[in-house]
Amino acid sequence: MHAPSLPEDLDHPARLWARAVTFALVEGACSDRRPEHVLDGDGLWCHSTGAGGWWRLTPADGGRAVLVGQDPDGSHTHIDGRQIDFLAGGPDWLPWEQLREDADGNLFGFVYWYDDGAWHRIPYPEQLPEDGLEGAAPWVGSEDEFTALVGALADADRLTRDQQRALEGAVTRFRERAEARAVDGTAVAELLTAALPEGVPPERLEAAMTLARRAGLTPA
Repeated sequence: MHAPSLPEDLDHPARLWARAVTFALVEGACSDRRPEHVLDGDGLWCHSTGAGGWWRLTPADGGRAVLVGQDPDGSHTHIDGRQIDFLAGGPDWLPWEQLREDADGNLFGFVYWYDDGAWHRIPYPEQLPEDGLEGAAPWVGSEDEFTALVGALADADRLTRDQQRALEGAVTRFRERAEARAVDGTAVAELLTAALPEGVPPERLEAAMTLARRAGLTPA
């Protein structure tokens, strides 16, 4: 990934959405804690990437999408004492109400939007060394980072090496199904069984399937 990050560092939004929902599914099945990955009307959020970092991916009509967030260690939000306007020149279709609320709280380190077959962002000031995308969401341009982060959510270190390899394969297969919007009960069960080989509680399997439907990963 470039420093500062460039729009071409991000994969296609359909792939990013598949990855983001996979995080939420695996975390929901494997953790008893308050979830960090949450799907709501504004998109799919990660409320904590460590040390207060965050990101949100929001699909929009016509294959468009918006990715925003901040990394406390990597995002540079001010130049010469002035706050950077990460929304300058953004298109009319952006979810402006939510974005302005974010901006008022000085929450942005990066704002990317996908339109006309490509990702876009504002031109950065020359003095800006980094926007924090790599720190907050390294998975947006790397399948390896995505797989590793899913493994962390599943606490893969407790698994045998064979089980870890099985999980990696299941994650890739599920992401491919999710990207194609072809997820079914079998695909969800395979993913979660690989993450929890000791057994998936039925209520968590049901909740995961419900989330997959809400996220639009199942056939229409």
